Amino acid sequence: MNIMSLSMQYSTMSTPIEEHDASIFSIPTSPTSSSRSTSPEWPFVAESLKLAMAVTNVCIVGAGYVGGPTAAILALKNPHIQVNVVDKDTARIAQWNSKHLPVYEPGLNEIVCIARDGYQDGCRSPNLKFSTMVESCINDADIVFIAVNTPTKVCGIGAGAATNLAAFERAAITIAQNLKPGAIVVEKSTVPCGTAQTVQEILSMYRPGESFEVLSNPEFLAEGTAVKDLLDPDRVLIGSSSTKEGQKAAKMLRSLYESFVPPSKILTVNTWSSELAKLVANAMLAQRISSINSISAICEQTGADIDEISEAIGRDTRLGPKFLKAGVGFGGSCFKKDILSLVYLARSLHLPEVADYWMAVLAINDFQVDRFTGRVVNKLHGALVGKKITVLGFAFKQDTNDTRESPAINVVEALLDERPAEIAIFDPGCTPSEIESAIKSQGSIERTSILSPNGPVKPYINAYEACQDSSAILILTPWPQFQYPPASVSEKIVHPIQANAPSQKRSQNTTCSADCALCAKLTPKQAETARECLDWSIVCETMRAPKWVFDGRNIVHKEAMLKLGFRVENMGRA
Repeated sequence: MNIMSLSMQYSTMSTPIEEHDASIFSIPTSPTSSSRSTSPEWPFVAESLKLAMAVTNVCIVGAGYVGGPTAAILALKNPHIQVNVVDKDTARIAQWNSKHLPVYEPGLNEIVCIARDGYQDGCRSPNLKFSTMVESCINDADIVFIAVNTPTKVCGIGAGAATNLAAFERAAITIAQNLKPGAIVVEKSTVPCGTAQTVQEILSMYRPGESFEVLSNPEFLAEGTAVKDLLDPDRVLIGSSSTKEGQKAAKMLRSLYESFVPPSKILTVNTWSSELAKLVANAMLAQRISSINSISAICEQTGADIDEISEAIGRDTRLGPKFLKAGVGFGGSCFKKDILSLVYLARSLHLPEVADYWMAVLAINDFQVDRFTGRVVNKLHGALVGKKITVLGFAFKQDTNDTRESPAINVVEALLDERPAEIAIFDPGCTPSEIESAIKSQGSIERTSILSPNGPVKPYINAYEACQDSSAILILTPWPQFQYPPASVSEKIVHPIQANAPSQKRSQNTTCSADCALCAKLTPKQAETARECLDWSIVCETMRAPKWVFDGRNIVHKEAMLKLGFRVENMGRA
């Protein structure tokens, strides 16, 4: 799928990436001599160009949701630098080297292909590589990023709150054993405050007598808009020591970003501030969601409308409109994990009041999921036995295939206790196997047979089949395909690709074998159908009474749906 069909279906980008900013695919060039004297940023750019000459090779350890997209953008914008992404997971690396990227993000496939495969006319050579040759790629690198998963601990001291740094520590040890003298280590993973010191200790243990700089460079990308966030970030944060060597290392890292990020957006702080700022940023965003969700419960009891309240307070310039959308709760791998890490830090520092404050944010999130499932059960008279329930949307948000900590998992788990005949699940961004893997990996679901052929949970590749004979539909992810009335033409139109577009010039080297299992998962027609807007009138005709729609994301208009024959429950409305 090309960048047009990905990026233009959603309102996150009003114009195609290629039309919006063609420069994102171009090879950066330095300003002309005539412009240097008049450009106020030229002194910074000149210094960056000088430092950039010292960086010819970058390695990112971890080919996940952070490492892959970050590497793609760095490679795209620094064509003179070789960017290697390494991971021990051979299957994941194989996907990055195929047509089937393991991460679904609008626009990412096109950017990866350009940086990984180059252009047909030879004007751009490939400079992005995905490999399992971890040790050799680390040894070649001038800068090594650590971008591995850092989940919450499930056992031992701090279980349920502290960050599990096992994978991070293994990566740091491997780096210490293979890092070339003078190379820089960068924390890209979200880690507890003070982790840079741990990395320094590991480096000293395995490389006594040698000196290495450790920087913090947390990611602030949001899944679903990762490409946009990486290309046009609100800020790039670099944490370093105050020593001369630390400042020099920070400038070298800064040079990678200054090829596409204005210098004014790149902030340099101390290492501890950088590490903590990442945790606080996610905690504050989650706090806003829980705040508006708490008010949605009041709205449902008073007749107020949560969307009207969100708009009213969002007009206040001190608050702004972002993260004020009420729903069934937040999910993803970051918010809950990072709040728990902050809570653990506060408790370790003997600040119980601070810890309790942030735990309340998570309590409201759990409360919102419980309220939603309770309304479903109550409206169906407490009797789900023998009924089919359909879940539309399983990823934790739209425009991604990431199901980690998705509220949908908790909703499905709660509904299973009511013994429905079937829980049908459809998500346009997730394959059935991804949905099955997410359910199986949920530690609290101990029902090994729920995904068997005769089990109650069934992922679908077709939305209409998932909804057929269903008594109730639960909208849990705000995909535009589920919206009613449908998204406007300007939001969902797929623009034609121009003949001179960068996507038409890239090399077509990536092919799959005839027996490619990933190709076999979805036929082209099935993939196309998954992206189409849902025709709710057809859905209504095939459902069984009472034809409930429980809108956990407030993306369908209640009165319009009533006219089609549905019964509707929204969040934050009586």
